[in-house]
Amino acid sequence: MKVKGIIRGKTIELVESLPVTDGLEIVIEISDSPPVESDEKWEQLQAIIGVWKNDQEIIEIFDEINRERHAH
Repeated sequence: MKVKGIIRGKTIELVESLPVTDGLEIVIEISDSPPVESDEKWEQLQAIIGVWKNDQEIIEIFDEINRERHAH
């Protein structure tokens, strides 16, 4: 299971609830993930937007999925 958290002193504040019992001992692996600037995020998003546009193979795959979904 992977979850994100924020370190505040000796406390790690999780950004979501976990389905575990209070008091459970856990092992934490720390990986540094520096914040990504919004301009950089936008550049990354633009790099993948439309990557499948006009890709005939993808069009055929989704057409087949659509046919199968409506066949039943």
